[in-house]
Amino acid sequence: MKHVRVRITARGGAGDIHPMYGVMTEASFVERATAIQWNYTGDALGILHYVVGDADALERAMQEIPEVVGYDMERIDERSCYVYVRDATTDSLQKMFSPISSGGIIVVPPIEYESDGTVVFSMFGPDDEVQDAIEGVSVPVDVTIEAVGGLAGTTTAIEAHLTNRQRRVVEIAVELGYYDIPRTASQKDIAAKLACAPSTIAEHLRKAESRILRAQFA
Repeated sequence: MKHVRVRITARGGAGDIHPMYGVMTEASFVERATAIQWNYTGDALGILHYVVGDADALERAMQEIPEVVGYDMERIDERSCYVYVRDATTDSLQKMFSPISSGGIIVVPPIEYESDGTVVFSMFGPDDEVQDAIEGVSVPVDVTIEAVGGLAGTTTAIEAHLTNRQRRVVEIAVELGYYDIPRTASQKDIAAKLACAPSTIAEHLRKAESRILRAQFA
């Protein structure tokens, strides 16, 4: 069995593969997006996203996309929301998604969208099937293997090492830009958001970062 961390780059063609793929990776009003869970049936795709950005602009965009046959949005705050989207698939999306959704392969959540049109995700399964899936993606994208290892290196497994409070602090740190380059938020900003002392935030971050790194490299 093999776990691989895969990066798929559309080179500016994400919208040609599927309009919602283009929105999540290339739209200026989406700052960050993650596919939390999904169900792919070949001709349809139900997918739950966590999105940071302009929710109003996102909703307007979805209303203009014929392939979006239904959606539901739950706003978390002014800059983030959960969005469930029911998509009709395109031929290109099927050619990209079908090879990694067949046989004994499991795609381990989440799928992380990036602003340059790439998606990053983890796959787990028999070595030969994982290799065949990667080679079977026939749409014009670049497929890069970033890491090979065991399940302990997946995002879900790493998150399991965190307490609920540590996970919440890290989520807010990411949301506010604490891990951006250059950094756009401080521990004081995170503390203000969570109504606690900066020293408490520092302790939670130190312990969370230690657990994440130990899980990744142990």
